[in-house]
Order: sequence, then structure tokens, then C-alpha cells
Amino acid sequence: MAAVTYEHIKTCKQSGARLGRVHTPHGIIETPAFMPVGTQATVKTMSPEELKQMDAHIILSNTYHLFLRPGHELIREAGGLHKFMNWDRPILTDSGGFQVFSLSNMRKISEDGVEFRSHLNGDKLFLSPEKATEVQNALGSDIMMAFDECPPPDADYEYVKNSLERTTRWAERCLKAHARPHDQALFAIVQGGMFADLRKESVRQLTSMDFPGYAIGGLSVGEPKPVMYEMLDVTVPLLPSDKPRYLMGVGSPDALVEGAIRGIDMFDCVLPTRIARNGTCMTSEGRLVVRNAKYARDFGPLDPKCSCYTCRNYSRAYIRHLIKADEVFGIRLTTYHNLHFLLELMRQVRQAIMEDRLLDFRDQFFAEYGLFDNERGF
Repeated sequence: MAAVTYEHIKTCKQSGARLGRVHTPHGIIETPAFMPVGTQATVKTMSPEELKQMDAHIILSNTYHLFLRPGHELIREAGGLHKFMNWDRPILTDSGGFQVFSLSNMRKISEDGVEFRSHLNGDKLFLSPEKATEVQNALGSDIMMAFDECPPPDADYEYVKNSLERTTRWAERCLKAHARPHDQALFAIVQGGMFADLRKESVRQLTSMDFPGYAIGGLSVGEPKPVMYEMLDVTVPLLPSDKPRYLMGVGSPDALVEGAIRGIDMFDCVLPTRIARNGTCMTSEGRLVVRNAKYARDFGPLDPKCSCYTCRNYSRAYIRHLIKADEVFGIRLTTYHNLHFLLELMRQVRQAIMEDRLLDFRDQFFAEYGLFDNERGF
């Protein structure tokens, strides 16, 4: 029996989007789903209890950061990541590949792996497919990711071709190193940059190894959204229909809806928590920067249509005051609201799929949110 399985419930007749459940050792993920990011074994400023209040089915943690601090052996000693952070629902850990990519001035890629310097103290470190797999086995996540290379969006064809072939070889090495297939699922990551034929080739190579799930990486890295959607249109139909599909690093409201329409089951992004720390909030009518002066005497909620803890109890004026005064509670309130907004958006997406009206939902949501055909972004 596989550690993680996908159950298909319904296909939306209007859009082709799919409704499903991902079964894991720590519970069920209703899909399409957004996964809050808990980089260092915590979703910034939120408690596990608060994440449950807003009905987060799964969270993501970061292999690279936990490898550096506090170390995977310490987390293993604590009984694994679930016990360490007091979270009894599913956890997905990424491989560390994207973080190594983002440290482009501090790393050296070879066939063996990646040599890089710690962003904490400059120590020289090495991460290989085997090491990334060992770390994630120690963390004990329900879903773990194969170590990959994420090429920059402007990389040329030859570089991306060589990169995806290396990612395939690394994925095979991760499979061989995986010590806990009975209770941890290892997902492969499709690469190929912005080249349709390379995306197809990456899918062909990885699906031949029969992973229990597949992620699409190397998107949302600076390319225009129409290009991202084009790559999804090329890639998603080739992925197995009986396994989860995960689009990495995507969290703007428009991209979540468009991704679901294209058959994506799982998303993650730091966007809602990152912008919350700057006083930027997602609302049913679009972006609201609550720190702006015009909200100084606005005693209404962040979003009158929102039922979250923040909107039920606190005003724009009060939250603005907290953020301007550098009070942590202000950031907690905006973070809670943004996460609730995206989780509620995905609940509405699932309902629209069930009722065969996801395209109608998209059009109405985009109109209210202030998104138009030539400006679908956050």
C-alpha cells in the first residue's frame, strides 16, 4: 500500500478541473488545496491551533533551512517534524533545490550535488540527492520531494536540457536512497524551463519511474503569467491522472484559480505571509495596503465579506496602528487574514468544481477582485 494515494471525486464539466482527496498517513487533503508555508517548522506568527481553526489541511516545511538549523538529527531525536512542531496533520517538505538555486552567487553545481555556503554563517556545505533524501527521511514528512535543479527563467535551451536530464538522474538516485516508502511518499519534480518540448521530455522521463506524485517546478520564478499557464497547458495533461499534481511556489489568488482549472491539486507559496508582514492584505475586492494613511480612521474590517478571526474582531484603523507601531500582533492579524482568505478561496473553488461552475466562479471572482484579461496578477 502506497504511503500517499489520490482519490478522484469529480471532474468539473464546465472547466475540466478536478476535485479529489489526497490520503496521507496524517490525514486527508481535500483538493485543490493551498498549503501554508512553515519554512522553519512554523508558519510565521501562527500557531498550529490557529492553522487548524482556518482549516489548513497540510503545511509545507523547508528541508534546506531545517538541515541548517536545528539539524535533521535533532528533529529525528524529537520524534520527527510532526511531534517537534506539534502538528498532527500532513506535512510536505521540499528538497532544498529551490533554496540552493536562489543562492546562485554562493553555489556550485556538479553531477554529485550542490556545494554551497550557509546563508547563516558562510560555512561550506554540500547537498546531494542522497543527503536531501536522508534529511527528509529524518524529518518524517508525509510527502517529500526529490532533489532537483531549478534553472533560472532566462536560461538558454541547452542549459535547461542538461539541467532537466540531471534532475532526472537525481530523481532516480533519490528513489534508491529513500528509506521509508511505507510511510513517506517521494514526489518527482518536472522541470524544462519555458520550453514546451523539454517540459514534455521531463514528464516522459519521470513518469517512467512511477513516482506516487508529481510536482511542476521551475515556474513562478519571474516569467509572465501567460507563459506559466502555457507551460501548465503543455505539462499537466501528460501527468498521471491517478496521482497528485503539485504546482510549486504559486499563491496569488488568480494563479490558484487558473491552476485549478488546468488540473492542479496542490499549491504552496510564501506570498500571503510575506506581504502580510508589510501590511498588505488580500480581500474580496483586491489588494488592500492597510498601513496606508487613508485607513487611519477606518473602523471597518479588512474585508466586510470575510468571516475570519481578524475581520470579526478588529478594524483597519487598529491593525494599521499596530503595524505602524511595529507591534507583532498586527502582523499576526494580517497573516491570519491572508491565509484564511486563500484557504477559503480554495474551499470555494472546490465547491464550484462540485457544482460544475468553475469558469463562472473565475469570471465573477476576477471581476470583484479587479483582475482583467491583461492584468491577472497580485
